[in-house]
Amino acid sequence: MKIAGVILAAGAGVRMGGPKALLPIGRQTFLALLAERFERPGIDRVIAVVGHEAERVMREAGAPSSVVFAVNERHREGMLTSIWRGLDDAEAAGADAVLLHPVDHPLVEPDTIDRVVGALGDGAVVAVPSRDGRRGHPGGFSRQAWPALRAAPPDAGARAVLAAHPEWVTHVPGDAGCRAGIDTPADYERLIGPRR
Repeated sequence: MKIAGVILAAGAGVRMGGPKALLPIGRQTFLALLAERFERPGIDRVIAVVGHEAERVMREAGAPSSVVFAVNERHREGMLTSIWRGLDDAEAAGADAVLLHPVDHPLVEPDTIDRVVGALGDGAVVAVPSRDGRRGHPGGFSRQAWPALRAAPPDAGARAVLAAHPEWVTHVPGDAGCRAGIDTPADYERLIGPRR
């Protein structure tokens, strides 16, 4: 099974004052850290979907050279358009499944990613990590689920697919980081520390 990791990094990061892909975490950016985490056995390709300030993000993120950048010209229309852009690239590369992961969840642990990959390899249509009874990231979607992603309403996105097809969903154990979204400076300080 060929799996593509798709890092969704096209947003403007208005509340953070700029693209969250470029936020520092240790000596890396969010995008670079996630790209390294997704370069794992079972993942054949890592795609970073960029949009807002795309050229700057590609230039400054410090992502590994193996990362494929896909520019979403429709990023202002919401995250679902970035999912569609990632699916286009994954499909062109012959992928059988994708892992969808927002760049503002950089604390996910490699073991969680591996469990999602394992569930897809075992035949799951959709595989989602859960922690304390709540879904996290990355969400794994086999090719069978892609038409539903492409047809999802923009305001609901991938959640609409999970709601419409609960029989597709396999839950795997997730770490605390799979649910730790960083949307505001307060989130950053609480989860990572003071910004330098």
